[in-house]
Amino acid sequence: MAKEIISGAEALLRSLRQEGVKTIFGYPGGAIMPVFDELYKYTYNGNNTFEHVLVRHEQAAAHAAEGFARVSGEVGVALVTSGPGATNTLTGVADAMIDSTPIVVIAGQVGTNALGTDAFQEIDLVGVAQPISKWSYQIRRPEDVAWAVSRAFFIARSGRPGPVVLDFPRNAQMQTCEWNPVKVHRVRSYRPYPLLDSKAVEKAAALINGAERPLALVGQGVELGNAQEELVAFLEKAGIPAGRTLLGLSALSSDHPLNVGMLGLHGNYAPNMLTQQCDVLIAIGMRFSDRVIGKPSTYAKQAKIIQLDIDPSEINKNIEVDVPVVADCKESLAAITALLKKRDHSQWRREFDKYEEEERKVVIDPAIHPTDGPLLMGEVVNAVAEATDGTAVLVNDVGLNQMFSSRYFKYGTKRSIVTSGGLGTMGFGLPASVGAAFGTQRQICLFMGDGGFQMSIQELGTIMEHRLPVKMILLNNTYLGNVRQWQDLYYQRRRSFTEMMNPQYEHIAKAYDIGYSLVTDRDQLAQKVKEMLAFDGPYLLECAVKPEENVLPMVVPGKSVDEMSLVLDI
Repeated sequence: MAKEIISGAEALLRSLRQEGVKTIFGYPGGAIMPVFDELYKYTYNGNNTFEHVLVRHEQAAAHAAEGFARVSGEVGVALVTSGPGATNTLTGVADAMIDSTPIVVIAGQVGTNALGTDAFQEIDLVGVAQPISKWSYQIRRPEDVAWAVSRAFFIARSGRPGPVVLDFPRNAQMQTCEWNPVKVHRVRSYRPYPLLDSKAVEKAAALINGAERPLALVGQGVELGNAQEELVAFLEKAGIPAGRTLLGLSALSSDHPLNVGMLGLHGNYAPNMLTQQCDVLIAIGMRFSDRVIGKPSTYAKQAKIIQLDIDPSEINKNIEVDVPVVADCKESLAAITALLKKRDHSQWRREFDKYEEEERKVVIDPAIHPTDGPLLMGEVVNAVAEATDGTAVLVNDVGLNQMFSSRYFKYGTKRSIVTSGGLGTMGFGLPASVGAAFGTQRQICLFMGDGGFQMSIQELGTIMEHRLPVKMILLNNTYLGNVRQWQDLYYQRRRSFTEMMNPQYEHIAKAYDIGYSLVTDRDQLAQKVKEMLAFDGPYLLECAVKPEENVLPMVVPGKSVDEMSLVLDI
């Protein structure tokens, strides 16, 4: 039977369909127009093979792909044009790389005969993207499309996930080839799933069995490896208390008795303090970020350290470990658990209660249950958390809103937090919430500050067009609050360009046909949150919060994690 002859553009779409893609976040332009023209057949006139989501800026396409990937566990896809269209996605690519998020960005490119001539909207995308992606590749022939797409998805989703960038010259989109579907199952020299070392498993189990004060540090690797059940079985069998990183917050439910809180710079007091008192530290799918370890030279020096990670490059990168277990944590956790003795460690767990109680009195209760003064960020987050009771997905931007919402939200289900961790990308929240809304049917609650909101405010147009039921909570303190806090601490309160004049958000919401309400009085807060959640469609709840509120506790830079401050001396 004769083979079908199709264009490179059609080969791309067929290949995406073969990979199970149904949603594409994109923005058309000249160099990618042949693909968008082909996409017309797959989206219009009753053909719903793909849902294309027209974002309002290409950076938003990448962040939306991230949000989609984080809640769904699938690969997010962004489709853009060349030049500025492609470079606009690179912040999202870098964000996805450092946070291990599987996305594929496909960008148009000038024709191969014009490469290197500084043609209109030409950029060396492969060269620019290579250092911040798992793989970047230029598809120069239509015959290579099926292979390149399958390889891209295999690399993006396997092992430690991450972003892949495909550069697609215009002539390769238009030229024709025989359609030969391809499925890539392996890549030479790339081993995404290292073989589990049984001796390492035995050493880890022996250390844990002999421990009197074990502490687990749970990272996003548990979510990425779909190892939530294995984690719970591991912790419960050995009776090990567990702290969670920012990206690992929903890997263990908030109300689990072995959950002792969030680690790091603005994490909870108990896990930070007792990191320095445990005798065995088990890092599970976390990379010992500088925001978690504080002063490296003093970090957990008293403890034997076990690190479970799929990426061998993370072993001994920031912290020297005693037992590395390099494998998918779904596999390594189960193997170690099988060798563990049933332990209680309730006396050790009670040590955390003392610090938890101190933090509750000094920080938490005043933050979420204030009795007077201006509205506080913590009480707004707590009101939404109480109303959703661990069922919603938290999406947030970067800054004080990120720290407060991450600390005080409730996580009852896996894949419940979408945040920019390693790169700290302001403007991430709004487009990421768009992607999350397409990736799950669960309620999306987006927390933003006034600074980050205005970095991507145009994406209200995307929310409007699709009537996405995103509940947006704007914590408006009229400052770039996180920077202001650091200026107050380290720059003698010289607030250099951190105070903001803001627009009338009510008028903006009305222009985009989005529900809106303003909260200035805490007596109104619970009712306003209830109305927001009950509203049919997108909603913006603006909360006028205390302008000079600080997020606490805090590990001051250069200090050990057990020097965490519950109050700030400003």
